Amino acid sequence: MSYEVEVKFRGADHVALASRLAEMGAEAGPEVDQEDVYLAHPARDFVQTNEALRLRREGGENRVTYKGPRLGGPTKTREEVEVTLASGHEALERMTQVFEILGFRTIATVRKTRQTFHLSYRDHDVAIGLDRAEGLGSFAEVETLAAGPDALPAAQEAVLDLARDLGLVEVEPRSYLRMVLDRAPD
Repeated sequence: MSYEVEVKFRGADHVALASRLAEMGAEAGPEVDQEDVYLAHPARDFVQTNEALRLRREGGENRVTYKGPRLGGPTKTREEVEVTLASGHEALERMTQVFEILGFRTIATVRKTRQTFHLSYRDHDVAIGLDRAEGLGSFAEVETLAAGPDALPAAQEAVLDLARDLGLVEVEPRSYLRMVLDRAPD
């Protein structure tokens, strides 16, 4: 079981961050378009259980991700299970159809452009995502994975310390899904 440990920051200066990350030896990945389709469960309320089920298209690649309830602590930490699907638009449509047949329904779609930087920091492989989310603004996410509960404190400390070293200060505690739902008219 692995845990995603992340903190999201609002109003990130992507040019300055990319420069600082290059100075620190981070490897820059390509800029990619992501489309995240979030699904509601037919028999339980993910808002109440604080879970999420997401279908992601990233370029031509597709994944389905389950995010478990948030755990306590200074970062957004939760169990994450991700499965790679077949590539291409048709494969994603077919997977969406399977979920719809099972009673799931789409509740929101989040579109963003992301450039990910990878950095080894304090014995952790850390991903720093520079995001431009459609209708939401610019963000930076600092994220690593912890192999289990015993590894969480060190992973959380690494994420928070790296964010501080990068000068990131305006924490955005909400997920992109929550931000999209918060701005939607009643």
